[in-house]
Amino acid sequence: MAIIRWVLGRIILLLDFLTRPRGVKRPPEQQAVLDQQTARLSLYQYAACPFCVKVRRAMRRRSLKIETRDAKRQADYRQELQEQGGQLKVPCLRIESDNGDVQWMYESSDIVRYLDSVAAV
Repeated sequence: MAIIRWVLGRIILLLDFLTRPRGVKRPPEQQAVLDQQTARLSLYQYAACPFCVKVRRAMRRRSLKIETRDAKRQADYRQELQEQGGQLKVPCLRIESDNGDVQWMYESSDIVRYLDSVAAV
């Protein structure tokens, strides 16, 4: 079973690489404002997870610069996700507000909708 998952993971990564979407071109000032808004966002993910690929492609399509944290390969991120987020489940978007409150969003479709609202501003 591990071999099948490994092969499928490599196929997912290859297809993602070959069909990588282009980002939105914005004026530099507008992109800078958007980058500032997304500076407090972090995506906890696994590289070959299809739902994580869906979210990363949405980020790329909207030209959003969001830190990605590999919860599979980095124990610190995995522990942070489980302890602070409450679940060891990816993808997970960590949203820190200006006042320091943190929200954890787990479903890929919810995350993509949230990114749409951020990019629409």
